[in-house]
Amino acid sequence: MKYELGLIGYPIKQSLSPWIHQQFLIKAGLEGNYSMQEINPDESFGEEIEKIKSSQFDGFNVTVPYKKRIINHLDQMDEDAQTIGAVNTVVHRDGEWTGHNTDWIGYITSLKRHYPSIFQNKMSSILLVGAGGAARGIYYGLLKEGFIRIDIANRTQSSAEAIAELGDTTTQTSIMALESAEKRLGTYDLIIQTTNIGMKPNVSDTIISLDQLHENSIVSDIVYQPIKTEFLHQASQQGASIHYGHTMLLYQAQYAFELWTSKKIPADDMEELLKHKLEGR
Repeated sequence: MKYELGLIGYPIKQSLSPWIHQQFLIKAGLEGNYSMQEINPDESFGEEIEKIKSSQFDGFNVTVPYKKRIINHLDQMDEDAQTIGAVNTVVHRDGEWTGHNTDWIGYITSLKRHYPSIFQNKMSSILLVGAGGAARGIYYGLLKEGFIRIDIANRTQSSAEAIAELGDTTTQTSIMALESAEKRLGTYDLIIQTTNIGMKPNVSDTIISLDQLHENSIVSDIVYQPIKTEFLHQASQQGASIHYGHTMLLYQAQYAFELWTSKKIPADDMEELLKHKLEGR
């Protein structure tokens, strides 16, 4: 069997997903292609999706700005994607198109690989900075892992409140302004930056000041271009441990590949390779 896979989004010319999945195909001993299906927002999204679905695709990834828009063009979604309200992986099987979300488990797997100790204390104090789709998926993943104390800092309170609704009666979530989070930063064991602030070309930007950061904290940034964002650079200067965003990219791809092929390919050894590929861009 030859797999036909791809990526839908805009813009995606710089994506390394084709490289990642080509490595997975080689490791799995499978034949296949992973192609870019860039859809300009000015084009008819529905028409372009129907063209893709009428082709011989076994599945595809979905990235910004279409993780929600794709939902209306699917036959069904799994429970995770339904709860998160976003799809990043689509599987075509037995004539049906099913939406999944592997972003949350990609992040959790990455964090667990690098900082397993944080998972030993479910009362660890966690701060999410930002309240977009990525924050929603990560919050969902942290809930599934049993964490109870997860605060959200964001400019728009209503967006953060919508994420907090995923929690139950045992979840302790405070919603706060970014300025308030800066003052309380020293109280958190794990701080996760979930926005695109600091991404190339705006590499000097940071969303909050880390002056009050505690040196025993873990600071995570989902941005991976550049690999070491200004946010992570400042965190390391404060003595904190840092967690890189490209590892989330790698492990969400690992789970997507497993959904398509039923093969889970070891990805640990690809972290450094992916890092070097990204640093060369």
